[in-house]
Amino acid sequence: MSILVNKDTRVVFQGITGEFGSLHARACIAYGTNVVAGVTPGRGGQRFEGAQPGSPPTAGIPIYDTVEEAVKHAGADTSCIFVPPAGAADAIAESIDAGCSLVICITEGIPVLDMIKVRKYMEGKSVRLVGPNCPGVITPGECKIGIMPGQIHKKGHIGVLSKSGTLTYEAVFQLTALGIGQSTCVGIGGDPVAGLDFIDVLDLFNRDPDTHGVIMIGEIGGSASSAPPPGSRPT
Repeated sequence: MSILVNKDTRVVFQGITGEFGSLHARACIAYGTNVVAGVTPGRGGQRFEGAQPGSPPTAGIPIYDTVEEAVKHAGADTSCIFVPPAGAADAIAESIDAGCSLVICITEGIPVLDMIKVRKYMEGKSVRLVGPNCPGVITPGECKIGIMPGQIHKKGHIGVLSKSGTLTYEAVFQLTALGIGQSTCVGIGGDPVAGLDFIDVLDLFNRDPDTHGVIMIGEIGGSASSAPPPGSRPT
């Protein structure tokens, strides 16, 4: 088993035609991730990859103008966001409104005030947000959503949870070198206002019977790395 993503996860890439969105969409597809759609406003009706001369008109991944269309027509349930910072908060809200159950936002540099509005907007809604400014989520051998190097991962029973992308890769590399596989690896990002935190992901790992242990890596600084003030939620 795993948490958050698996071989059945149906992914839509927001910003799939951009430089970084297209680069990492290709890598996720090559890993085996079930990428069912892309979204770029104004590019609806086009295809991502596969639409070469002589190829059938259905080749490649369909691109839609909105996430709502991707959910309705392609059955997407998870969004991966590669939208520039100025529009990323709206992209998160669009995924929520479209009915995605999981949103993974890779974008860094989103204004804090924008993310405060997003967190408020998420209240009472059945959606999980990973990030922003994160490497994403991978269940080895099944599904990779984000920018992590898939080849260093190995399927197994250790969960990896980190605020730092590079430290996530380092921990995974050392585990794999020792022959120790991972159930799911989650990079939650280091921004001050974000989605899932350590406690949220640890709870998911704790309820996963296939995760036998967890490596958790923080970053120095911020309230999550020090004793919480009286009355606050412990981290």
